[in-house]
Amino acid sequence: MLKTILVMLVAITAGAIGDIFLTQGMKSTGDISAMNLRQIFNTVVNALTNWRLILGTAMQAVYFGLWLAVLSWEDLSVALPLQALSYLVVAFLAQWFLGEQVSPTRWAGICLICVGVALVTKSSVG
Repeated sequence: MLKTILVMLVAITAGAIGDIFLTQGMKSTGDISAMNLRQIFNTVVNALTNWRLILGTAMQAVYFGLWLAVLSWEDLSVALPLQALSYLVVAFLAQWFLGEQVSPTRWAGICLICVGVALVTKSSVG
């Protein structure tokens, strides 16, 4: 179980860092919902050379590879709830790197999720 938790923490961190870079990269391109088809096409072409989007995609690939590894040895009913810890990591990173405001109510919800993950993890030991 310790191996699963450690690998999942690395995977979740990689995925969260990837999400931060993807968000930064997309925010720099502008709101695509306000673009016409040609502008969207140009944005997609520009995204292929945006270092933040490239790095974010690479970090998501690391996450996915580690997730597949965990699935090779752990029960899905244990591994999938561990993914919920990403809410905690993403909230911290979004607040720190993106300047997002995370309300006390959101933090309380994230804490409840973490308690649920702890219960699922505890139930699988023994």
